[in-house]
Amino acid sequence: MLLLGFFLGLAVGIGFWVWQQVQLNRYLGRLLRPLTSHSYKMGLLLIPGLRQEIAMVKQNQQDLQQSLQTYQDLLDFAPVGYLQVDEENQLLWCNRQAQKILYLQSWQPEQVRLLLELVRSYELDHLIEQTRDLQKPQTGEWIFHPSRDDAAEMATIKSFALRASSLPLPNGQVGVFLENRQPLLDINQLRDRYFSDLAHELRTPLTSIRLVAETLQTRLEPPLNRWVNRLMQEVDRLISLVQSWLDLTQMEANPNMQLQAKAVELRSLITSVWETLEPLAGRQHLSLSYSGPENVWIKADQARMYQVFLNLLDNSIKYSLPSTSIHIEAKILSTKDNHTASPILEINLIDSGVGFSEADLPHVFERFYRGDKARTHSPQDGNSIGAIVGNGLGLAIVEQIILAHGGSIKAMNHPETGGAWMQLQFCEVMANSLSQDYS
Repeated sequence: MLLLGFFLGLAVGIGFWVWQQVQLNRYLGRLLRPLTSHSYKMGLLLIPGLRQEIAMVKQNQQDLQQSLQTYQDLLDFAPVGYLQVDEENQLLWCNRQAQKILYLQSWQPEQVRLLLELVRSYELDHLIEQTRDLQKPQTGEWIFHPSRDDAAEMATIKSFALRASSLPLPNGQVGVFLENRQPLLDINQLRDRYFSDLAHELRTPLTSIRLVAETLQTRLEPPLNRWVNRLMQEVDRLISLVQSWLDLTQMEANPNMQLQAKAVELRSLITSVWETLEPLAGRQHLSLSYSGPENVWIKADQARMYQVFLNLLDNSIKYSLPSTSIHIEAKILSTKDNHTASPILEINLIDSGVGFSEADLPHVFERFYRGDKARTHSPQDGNSIGAIVGNGLGLAIVEQIILAHGGSIKAMNHPETGGAWMQLQFCEVMANSLSQDYS
């Protein structure tokens, strides 16, 4: 009985296949019927080839569908979130990681709803609209506040830093990759706290070591005292490193730090900094030149700005070629904002040293970043008055001070001198007649 059923099924299958072939031949015959008798006969000869082409097209279609399913499976298990919306911002599909990041576990692929109804994030909605309008990839980062209907569940959900990278797709669709940045930020904060605690703990023993070294320095005669002098230099370097780290951590933890803002005359500030560094510059026969307005006042913290130019000029001295000049150019730019002109002070500090390598330029303001050896070792390191620059924190501190003043700083290589080119911009520019009001 089982064998009879097998042959019966086999006969039905073969009959169905024969029927399909007969129907295909009839269809191809109808297509070729309008041709002449000679062409018709030739067309009949082409039927086997057409059937083979149709089979290849079907196979290619199956292969494409399989590849599409494979890519979708890869996206579904990807460690980053991905979602796709149509031209009306309706959610078409999202992978598991996106559902986890955006709290969309209850969403089903057959549901077609506006993304803004599912995810209450106007930043994400704006990023998608901007991508569609500009037809260019966009990137954004913001603090995402998840929303849930259950009030008790809302109390357990924390906000986190979310980064989104979007790209335009055909037919007005937009794809968005999502990344939860909060774990990385938490690790960085934990690292900074550990380093800060360590720096605080190191201050007391370093101070004690320095006191002992000072005592020995007065009791030893040459040539033995040179070892104590070297010990003093290294202790001072460590104290400077610890203090620099504490300052930088405090600035980053409090970007809007309290500044003792008052009127500061730029040319006088630069002159006083250069007088401090002139003994080091004299050893290499370096000179300083200034061009720009003679009487420019800015509203700034004088001590902090002194530290900025001390670090920048100390760097330029260490990496400048002998018998060259360091040039500072100041100029006032005008920008129109809300139909009102607001002056911007631009300061360009240019040296004739070795400059930065292209690989180092994006990282020069990162803490402890040491790139091209040509700019990390110098015979002046042991005698640097700035000292802070030599520990890899100088430019990071400079950037934080500039940002706290509402300004910006950019590192480049000058096309003419080949040396480092630091460009600073400040918005707090005051007229000379108002300077005394801020004193």
